[in-house]
Amino acid sequence: MNDISTGILVIILIVLILLSAFFSGSETALMTLNRYRLKHLSDEGHRGAKLARRLLHRPDRLLGLILLGNNFVNILASAIATIIALRLHGEAGIAIATGLLTLTVLIFAEVTPKTLAALKPEKVAFVAAYIYTPLLKLLYPLVWLVNMFANRLLALFGVHVAEGQKDKISADEFRAVVNEANQFIPGEHTEMLLRILDLENSSVEDIMIPRNEITGIDLTDDWSNIERQITNSQRTRVPVYHDSIDNTVGVLHLRKVLNLLARGELNLENVNALIRKAYFIPEGTSLTRQLLNFQKKKRRSALVVDEYGSIQGLVTLEDILEEIVGRFTTDAPTRNFDLYEQEDGSYLIDGGTHIRDINRSLNWSLPQGGPKTLNGLILEHMEIIPEPGTSLMINNYSIEIMRTSNNAVQSVRILPLQKTSENEENQNNDFPDDML
Repeated sequence: MNDISTGILVIILIVLILLSAFFSGSETALMTLNRYRLKHLSDEGHRGAKLARRLLHRPDRLLGLILLGNNFVNILASAIATIIALRLHGEAGIAIATGLLTLTVLIFAEVTPKTLAALKPEKVAFVAAYIYTPLLKLLYPLVWLVNMFANRLLALFGVHVAEGQKDKISADEFRAVVNEANQFIPGEHTEMLLRILDLENSSVEDIMIPRNEITGIDLTDDWSNIERQITNSQRTRVPVYHDSIDNTVGVLHLRKVLNLLARGELNLENVNALIRKAYFIPEGTSLTRQLLNFQKKKRRSALVVDEYGSIQGLVTLEDILEEIVGRFTTDAPTRNFDLYEQEDGSYLIDGGTHIRDINRSLNWSLPQGGPKTLNGLILEHMEIIPEPGTSLMINNYSIEIMRTSNNAVQSVRILPLQKTSENEENQNNDFPDDML
């Protein structure tokens, strides 16, 4: 190297610093690529994306290649800088060269290229992929040797490279991705995607029409009552039973019955001929599973039964779809959802209202792990049927019983959490100083 002129050594040093910048920047770019966008571009036929994805399939080999090249050019640059310093300033120049080279590498070969790569990862990574692909084939024996020692060292600490090769994403991570992408997805669509994720965490009891609100046809009634129910029902499909809803024999499609009515052929015998076998499902079935079951069995409604076979409620396909897209504009009756805001900021709520509906509508956090309705929550908390005027506190929500009947809480008055806190603070401020 003594035969090479100082000018040429300076040029070689500059080239080595540029190569170091390339290795550093491309490493950051490839490692910060969005793996899901990379997969999309690769599936679309983008050549650079395909090469980058192939390289990232074994990140240990890619990192081995990059670090091998980066360390080689940095060490060679240090050696050349030392020679140049000795020629220009003797031994005193070594310290100067070390300081200048450190600063130069830090600015031009580390911080600047890595910052650029982090801001524009695709542009840097896809270009680098064209270079690294043949370079990896050329240096594969050396890269394999380095990786062998590194991987065995990691194995001593219980880390196995093969375990981390698949891209996985949890439901919570996907939720975060959807929220991050809200600038590209309309708000309504974002809400629907998030609600689809929530389906797996909800069961049919959360949305079913409870047993006491199911409107059905009792075949043991007088024919005049049956005919009146058929002509006045607001539902398309209604359960048909004998004496009790637990003795359900099937489901009647009222549109088909109306055809009989139009032809003047409506009678009990013809009605019985149109009854379809009822579809029963166990309580605890997730909404995701039930949606798939409805599709598989070509059904639109099902009766929810407990472990003893007693009917607990009715769930329909429309109920599940409403969980995704929101309430439909329809006159068909749904489960109780009576909620009225008062002038003082409190709310009058029907006892049969589902806690899930209350939390979703008012952004509250009443407990949902146990009973599904407000009445059930209060009865579980108090373990008695309370008298009107009784007050209690659940999750810091002040609840006052307004009306009870038929062994159930019919209506309550609830003060929101913020209002409750303000009232408590005002009450504390009313205490005499000597009591505080």
